[in-house]
Amino acid sequence: MAIPADIQKRAEAWLNSPFDPDTQNQVRLLMQKPQELIDAFFCDLSFGTGGMRGLMGVGTNRLNIYTIQRATQGLANYLNQQKKTGKVVIGFDSRHHSKEFAEEAAKVLAANQIQVFLINELRPTPYISFACRFMQADAAIMITASHNPAQYNGYKVYWSDGGQVVPPHDTGIMQEVEKISQPSQIHLSNLSNPVIQQIGNSLDQPYLQAIAPLQVFPEQDHQTGKDLKITYTSLHGTGSTIVPQALTQWGFDQIYLVKQQCQPDGSFPTVAFPNPEYKETFTMGLKYMLDTKSDLLIATDPDADRIGIAVLHHNKPTLLDGNQVAAICADYLCEVLSLEHKMPARAAIVTTIVSTQLLKSIAKRHKIAYREVLTGFKYIGELIHKWEKSQESYHFLFGAEESYGYLIGTHARDKDAIVMSCLIAEIALYAKRQNQTLQDRLEKIYQTYGLFQEKQFSMDFAPGKEGMEKIEEIMQHLRQNPLKTIAGIDVLYIEDYQKRIRFTLEPKKEEALELPSSNVLVFGLKDQSRLIIRPSGTEPKIKIYLSTHLDSYSSLEQGIDQCQTHLNTLLTSFKQFIV
Repeated sequence: MAIPADIQKRAEAWLNSPFDPDTQNQVRLLMQKPQELIDAFFCDLSFGTGGMRGLMGVGTNRLNIYTIQRATQGLANYLNQQKKTGKVVIGFDSRHHSKEFAEEAAKVLAANQIQVFLINELRPTPYISFACRFMQADAAIMITASHNPAQYNGYKVYWSDGGQVVPPHDTGIMQEVEKISQPSQIHLSNLSNPVIQQIGNSLDQPYLQAIAPLQVFPEQDHQTGKDLKITYTSLHGTGSTIVPQALTQWGFDQIYLVKQQCQPDGSFPTVAFPNPEYKETFTMGLKYMLDTKSDLLIATDPDADRIGIAVLHHNKPTLLDGNQVAAICADYLCEVLSLEHKMPARAAIVTTIVSTQLLKSIAKRHKIAYREVLTGFKYIGELIHKWEKSQESYHFLFGAEESYGYLIGTHARDKDAIVMSCLIAEIALYAKRQNQTLQDRLEKIYQTYGLFQEKQFSMDFAPGKEGMEKIEEIMQHLRQNPLKTIAGIDVLYIEDYQKRIRFTLEPKKEEALELPSSNVLVFGLKDQSRLIIRPSGTEPKIKIYLSTHLDSYSSLEQGIDQCQTHLNTLLTSFKQFIV
């Protein structure tokens, strides 16, 4: 295979100073593998709306110290343009090279006369969001690839409100990063620079104090928390640094750690993927759960922003998915805060367009405001910030994504598995005091609102240029050839978030969509089922979300079977249009 001349030229630039000898040797080896060289150098690693995520390795399209330096110089240039006071918090997770990347970012910021608070022990992503606010920093950087496989890493940027960067700052930073084409444009200091302040665990107590007021029943939890047995795994990530401490502070001290998995390790040796969305991830935790007869199993992903749970129901472990946990939490907060007369005025629940519609029904019944945003917790954080600035606006109660990310409180502006571990333990104890489990509470929710069922499917594509082009081709095809039926069921409407238009097919009508432009298509069917398709923002994947519901059913098992069969039929039919 011939290597295109422009890519050859890019790669050859890495064979000289300032690139270190090891990097130069790795580039020479890649030159013997043309396809790998092309993927590593065919473009600059995209600095997207929330930062960067990609494979680690040499090359302009990989995460390495040089692409980290470039991104950080762009951020520094933007911060200095904004005439900010110049303070940035930096954190990192347990992945390979995360600490090294965090230190490289610190060295670039220091060379640009920006004060750095480097949290030099690994800590969760939501903790960094909190730290950004607590330290009154202008921005924060978190080195993490969240729940991605071990060969990935990433670079997340937060703004002064603790939320991920959104317009206009995201595009402003991206433009500054794109201007950096030569290593000579990057300023580099060293870790001994006095503007770099290394802080260890000094923010643990402020964080724990910030979430303490979110406990609904502190007295009862401290009295009877010992009655709830919890198995906890951090999946080799950051959660073990603070989740057990947070649970204990809320009164839950019967915690059994999955010891092998509570050791931080960027190889994630005991799981294929460190993602609580996958059942296989729970194998070791479920064994511990049964051995200890725990009521609840909590698993947090490597940067502890997502949380997965299982409950012991009739002596059998039952896994709950992201939509089910969201519904249980929303239902609990609406119920107990109303009963305890603690419900804030103008309270609101916020979720994403791909999450369960059950949250809408729960909010409506309890006369709580409900808002949907685009996929990505940054949009929930953005709404919190907007409401905070407007005194006439809503009070954020709860935010949820179907992908196992949730938030209560406004101490952080990203999904937070630390505080959610505590809330879910409180709900489990509340249920146990009534001789129930979280599964019982879920079934009661279905009896009240009808049975809501969802399914998600991911189509994987080749990494690099080839995969990106195929994904774009599929989305273009669906826009140019809009579906009128799926599995024989009429499509009533199509929402194209890229064009920001809702097309109703019968009678024909067009309406504007309020949310910002995004590469998402929604198909609403005559039987009230929905099908949503969007490319992943972080991996070479297309994600398909399907949902349906039944107002009534003879038995839960029969209802679930009926819904899942229907969702599988819809998926099979839809896949024919895109393969």
